[in-house]
Amino acid sequence: MDQINKYKYRINEYLYGLNVYEYSAARRIIPKELDISLNTFHNYRSIKLGSATDIPYEIVRKMEILFSMKRGGLENSVITGKKLKTLIYEDQG
Repeated sequence: MDQINKYKYRINEYLYGLNVYEYSAARRIIPKELDISLNTFHNYRSIKLGSATDIPYEIVRKMEILFSMKRGGLENSVITGKKLKTLIYEDQG
């Protein structure tokens, strides 16, 4: 697995696509726009794939907007599950 894909979110993938000037500015601007500390932003960048740790949904959406991504574009994995009605009827059987 390459270095970028080991993270739960595609934050680093986006940032590493910026030039040096943009990257430096992004590290300063993003925490301010999200109203979080720089340390919290770095912690978000470091969340490993499969970790129970998560970023609040509102922050994820704001980052997707900042990065010009569609809803769900920041995710680096596919989340699957069964529909509620399937689980209801499986539970009866």
